[in-house]
Amino acid sequence: MDERNRFMISSIPGWVSPPDMCELKLGDVHVWRVALDTAVYQLGSLRELLASDEIRRMQNFHFSRDRDRFGFVRGILRVLLGVYLQIPPKQIEFHYTAYGKPILALGQIDTALNFNVSHSHELALLAFTRGRAIGVDLENIRPEIAREKIAERFFSPQETATLRMLPDHLQPRAFFNCWTRKEAFVKATGDGLSRSLDQFSMSLVPGEPALLLNIQGEPQEHSNWLIQELDAGPDYAAALAVHGPVGQTYCWECPFGFSWGFHKAFSKFKGPRAPDKRR
Repeated sequence: MDERNRFMISSIPGWVSPPDMCELKLGDVHVWRVALDTAVYQLGSLRELLASDEIRRMQNFHFSRDRDRFGFVRGILRVLLGVYLQIPPKQIEFHYTAYGKPILALGQIDTALNFNVSHSHELALLAFTRGRAIGVDLENIRPEIAREKIAERFFSPQETATLRMLPDHLQPRAFFNCWTRKEAFVKATGDGLSRSLDQFSMSLVPGEPALLLNIQGEPQEHSNWLIQELDAGPDYAAALAVHGPVGQTYCWECPFGFSWGFHKAFSKFKGPRAPDKRR
């Protein structure tokens, strides 16, 4: 087997309804697809779970649609983390890296639990794993963007040459394949804007395997990364980047009413009892 393919998974199952118990084993990956068209209707319940700094961030958005969707996705993130950690979502505390990436704060039950979130247009993806660095990216495909000179500015020469050799009708999908894979990788590394996007190369041709081809100055490191294409929908490109061996990737569909059901479940959460102050 080609060394760079040793972490590849031959296929990813389609989006299915989650089981009653979502056990996240070490090295496995869970990706949740969430429709955002119900955000305005379900935000009320989820808003109760948000911390004060999250409420402030939500209020900073100029448009109500953006406010609703940020609060909705952040609430869903807390609900899912609560499921995996088996604590009420309200109790989850975040720490932020120097580049603004949220991670679980020290002192949480399972700091080996890593996650990443991306949303675009009418969808959001939330990815979770244990003991691995992870990044996910989702983009609504806009053909006019692919025709601009963005690739020439940000892609590696290898990527740009491959993109421009493709027929015109394949270039939009190829462009967003490359973009989402690069963004997922950068988000997983946590490097933010400190890592130039032209210093590493991704495969991008539609229908071919998703691969990290090389990293400038790190000739062997590319073989330690799994890059997966996610089929988020016909108008989207999406990618997952995970460092190290991966067991199985599960793709869960977040059904309508999901947040309400989990919120009700956690309102009855039977966690450790607080000391009785009357004693």
